[in-house]
Amino acid sequence: MKSVNIDVFPGLRRLDVVDTGRRRRWSDEAKRRIVAEAFDSGISVSTAARRHAVDPSQIYDWRRQLFLRIPKGGGFVPVVVTPEVPVPSSRGQMEIVCGNGRRIIVDRDVDVAALLRVLVGIDR
Repeated sequence: MKSVNIDVFPGLRRLDVVDTGRRRRWSDEAKRRIVAEAFDSGISVSTAARRHAVDPSQIYDWRRQLFLRIPKGGGFVPVVVTPEVPVPSSRGQMEIVCGNGRRIIVDRDVDVAALLRVLVGIDR
């Protein structure tokens, strides 16, 4: 602990300098992980900052620094090529005959929840 005598301020004879320790150093991977947690996981930046004991502005700064590292002209991005899936030519209709003789014809893209509501209403 260092002591400094200051005669400029009357009444103040000793000033204690408190050492808070070394600054924390974050690896690039840790920065990426924290930034991803803050922006991709659906939690707020403030919540992620509290979890890692950093200021929210630090996370925004890390995000800016990480985006500046991306080359201006783009870069290589992994691409996955999948074979084309043939589209069936038939409409894929289904006919439902109820107990009371009524018929319902629906496409294969029918909203199942809506269809169930209709079916419950017909049988009453």
